[in-house]
Amino acid sequence: MGFKYRFAYYLVGFIIGCFFVALVFSGKDTRCNYFPNARVLNDLRSKPFVYSVKAQEILHQKWVTETDIKNTLTYGDVDFDQSNVEVKKGKLYIIEGKTVQDQAIVLKIINYADKAELVDILKTPSK
Repeated sequence: MGFKYRFAYYLVGFIIGCFFVALVFSGKDTRCNYFPNARVLNDLRSKPFVYSVKAQEILHQKWVTETDIKNTLTYGDVDFDQSNVEVKKGKLYIIEGKTVQDQAIVLKIINYADKAELVDILKTPSK
């Protein structure tokens, strides 16, 4: 069997395989969160999110918005050196991010089994 025929059989099998893979993964809400940073942020986003009184007061100051918090929970960096500390039947996570105005912020979030609570929002000097 010549090279072109072997290559044609290969392509037919490859196309059928791609079809089945697309069929399996198209209907599911699959995420590939292999790294710890992505796992923590995905876990925090998937739970009901509540604000502490202190965080609500900071939000009323208007230098940070809920959009900034959502962006930080999507694209932020978890500081694992200071995070994963047991606090009030949950774990404290420190997440670094930026506002829309490019101001560096730090979110302190307690991750409970059934919810995530934003405890504090800190403004940090830009690097």
